Amino acid sequence: MKKAKRVIGAIFFGLLLVGCGGKEEKKKEGFSYEKKTDEVKEVKSNPNDVVITGNDAMQFSKKEIRVKAGEKVKITLKHIGKMDKNVMGHNFVLLKKGVSLTAFGNKAATAKSTQYIPDDAEDVIAHTALVGGGETTVVEFDAPEPGTYDFLCSFPGHYAIMKGKFIIE
Repeated sequence: MKKAKRVIGAIFFGLLLVGCGGKEEKKKEGFSYEKKTDEVKEVKSNPNDVVITGNDAMQFSKKEIRVKAGEKVKITLKHIGKMDKNVMGHNFVLLKKGVSLTAFGNKAATAKSTQYIPDDAEDVIAHTALVGGGETTVVEFDAPEPGTYDFLCSFPGHYAIMKGKFIIE
């Protein structure tokens, strides 16, 4: 019986070696030359072009945004979650200086017909449309005077977590 187990073990081990070994990767024959150029493409990054994401866990990807004063600002909001905007909608709202985040958030929560932006919008510098999972929206505006402003998502209850500072230098 011991002899049979050893024979079976040896056969198994041998098959294992044969099954795993013997494979050779084919080497690429020949080679190619890459043409080098001295041309360098200049990539300009614009700090006033901002991409921010929101997800199904009620989180913005940024808690702080810095832009330059006196220039056009472009905010692109991407909802990277999967939920519909009626359940987990997100927007980007930039408030004027001195506006209470809590007071605005509570006021906005009752403005469903206007995508949670109060009709008067007197406290708002700029805002995006409300988007759901997989959607993207963009807003462009002129940067206000230098200083620190608050931004938030005004969907009901989101402003407590989805907020940050918008700093204009």
